[in-house]
Order: sequence, then C-alpha cells, then structure tokens
Amino acid sequence: MSSETTAVAPVAESSRIAIIDMLRGFALLGILLMNIPGFSMADYSFEVFKNDPDNPNFWLYQFIGIFFEGKMRAMFGMVFGAGVLLFIANKGTKGTSVHALYYRRMFWLLLFGLIHSHLILWIGEILYLYAVCGMILYLFRNVPPKYLVWAVPIVAVVSFVAGTIQYQDIREKRIAYVEATKAKSQNQTLTAAQNKALTEWREIEKTMIPNREDAKANTKKMKSDYSTVASYLRPIAFDIQTKYLPFEVWDSLALMLLGLALFKWGFLTGAWSNKDYWTVIKIGYGLGLPLVIYANYYAFYHFSTLEANLARMEQVPINWVNLIYPFQRILLVMGHAASLILLYKSGVVQGLMNRLVAVGRMAFTNYISHSVICTLFFFGYGLNYFAELEFYQIYFVAFAIWVFQLIISPIWLKYFLFGPLEWLWRSLTYWKLQPFKK
Repeated sequence: MSSETTAVAPVAESSRIAIIDMLRGFALLGILLMNIPGFSMADYSFEVFKNDPDNPNFWLYQFIGIFFEGKMRAMFGMVFGAGVLLFIANKGTKGTSVHALYYRRMFWLLLFGLIHSHLILWIGEILYLYAVCGMILYLFRNVPPKYLVWAVPIVAVVSFVAGTIQYQDIREKRIAYVEATKAKSQNQTLTAAQNKALTEWREIEKTMIPNREDAKANTKKMKSDYSTVASYLRPIAFDIQTKYLPFEVWDSLALMLLGLALFKWGFLTGAWSNKDYWTVIKIGYGLGLPLVIYANYYAFYHFSTLEANLARMEQVPINWVNLIYPFQRILLVMGHAASLILLYKSGVVQGLMNRLVAVGRMAFTNYISHSVICTLFFFGYGLNYFAELEFYQIYFVAFAIWVFQLIISPIWLKYFLFGPLEWLWRSLTYWKLQPFKK
C-alpha cells in the first residue's frame, strides 16, 4: 500500500467484524484472571498452596495456569495485529496520510500506557509495549501470511536463547554470591571480586528476585499511601519500559504478526469451514494440553519455593523445559480461538457472545477500568485489601468485574457509539472530535 493517503475519518462501525470484537472481549476478561494476583497478592504468597494438591487453591492455580496463563495475552496480541488491517481498511486516497494517522494513533496509545503505569500505577500494563510493537508491526502489513507466521517459531527460539543468556548471567552471579557468603560466614577476608558478588546479587534482589525480608517490605509499601506505592512501583515500571523493553518487544510482535496472517487467511473472521476449525481444535488441544501439563508438573516438582528456585538455578545451567512455553501457548490459544469462533457461529449462546462483542468494542475503557477498580480495591490508598484475601477470594473480585462489564458494556453502546476512552483515542488520532452519542 505504497503512498496511501486518506480522508480523516475512522472506519465505519458497519465495517467492524463482530467475531474479532468477541475474541477481544474474551481475551480482555481472561487477562484480568492473570493480572489480578499482581494487584492483590504479596511476593511468594503462592508458595502456601501451589505445591499442595490438598488445597483447593492449588487446583484453581493449575486450571488458570493451564488454560489462561499467556493464552489471553496471546489472543489479545493476535487481535491487535488484525486491528492494523482493520484500521487502514476502506480508506480513501485523498487527505491525511494513513501512515501519519496510524503512527499518531500509536503515539497516543504509548502516552496512555505511560499514564496507566505511572499515574494509575499498574506495572503490568501492556499499552506502552503494544504501541512500540504496533509501530514496528505496521511495516509488515503487506507481507504474505506464509512468511508472517514464521515469526512465532523464530521468536520462540531466539527468545529462549536470549532468556538463557540472561539466566546464565544471573546464575553466575548467584554462584559467586553463594561462594562469597560462605567465605564471609567463615570469617575469611573477602576479595574485591567477592565483595562485588555480594553487591551485584543485592541489586538483583532489589530489582528481580526479592529476598524474604524484601518481600515483607514490599507488602508494607503496597499497603501504604499513594506516594509510597508510587515511589515503589514507578521505578519498576520505568525499568520495564526502558531497560527490559528490548527483551519484551519480540514476543508481542510475533503474536501480532501471527494475528496479521490469521486475519488475511480469514481465520479470525470466521471464514474457515467448521471442519477446519475443528481440525485446529484437535491439534491445538491434542498437542498443547500434554505439553502444558508436563511443564506445570515440572514446575510443581522443582520450583516449590524461592529457596528451591535458587538451588535449582545453582544446579542447572539451561532450563530446557522453558522451550515448551511458547509452543504450548500458541497451540492452546489457537484451540481457544477456534472454539470461540465455532461457538459464535453456532448461535448457541448468542446472548453471551453479544455481550462479549460489546466488551471487546470497549476494550480500552474496560482494560483501564480493571486497573482503576483493582488499585482502589487492593492498594493501601484504597480499601487496602492487598495481601488480605486468599487466592480463590481474589477471583470473586474478578468475577464481579466481569459481570459488571458484561452488563454495562451493551447498555452503554445502546446510547453511545464508543466507550469513553475509545472516543477520546479516536478524537486524538484524527485531531477532530468524533461523534459520540447515537
């Protein structure tokens, strides 16, 4: 689409694809299942139950890990990738450049991400990352699907290699720290290298692997006033958005490229035959479930506590089991997507599907609402329920948010064309107030 230009107007609502909105809505609600422990649970609080099959929380933890962990973010990323083509669809050939509009759109998304992380204080936010990925993704919009899909296995392998290099660097520092600590306990005079090892490991504890005392201090901070919570979380958010960004980009970009391919192939629009979707379901669950169950069992056996994790790190130079994650995730998210598309096409639970479509059409507003509600409910400057509830109890909060958004989103869209943040984003993108009320 070389030298495209367009009139300054968004894609008409009649051009929206309901199935994509439904998938976006489902993914958004599913993401809350993964995010809510970050809003509510103290460091290492999972250790109480995640290796105790007699505890009901264990089975809830395993169920969410098998069916939702990573899969919802993958689905959301795929739909975001399809959104690139939806954005530039049906544009005219006169007026403001599509390129300029698209990058303006991504700029505002990036700014919203900064507000989300540094003012609303959710460090697990994805808008900033998606904006950066979206800027790169646009360059691949005309690449044939058969090439786009190769991004997933290539990035999986590259990410494993990069992760292994990072892991081995941390492992070397851990081993050096253990040796220095041993020498110190024996009242030996420490060398400059040993003193450096103590300092370096302490930095890792502060930024990546908090020790037990750090964990207690972090909980106390999260149960304090806004200023204290912000002073704790903002440096973490800053590191994620700068220091760790080069490592974070590739996984999300690969998922978006996959979404581009699946949109072009018609998978995400329901254009495939039911038989083909069933084939995807059989392959996705048939291969994905055994892989994720094995990986979870491996984690159950080897990574029961912080101390077990550190001991394992000292013993194992390469965690080959980590290679399973990107492949089981793609297999299962494809199974999920195919199942949802078949369910939508069947019309069996059309009422629920229509509500998911509405949630998906208001995904930006609903996503930010998750953070506003959860921070005010859990953080110290709100109702201060941080580290107060059992694992299963935090999902009562998630379920309440689900019900609220499944009810409110369709009602809102009866009277308004967009969610409030969707309207603001569009108005800023086109630099003109967009119609709001129906």
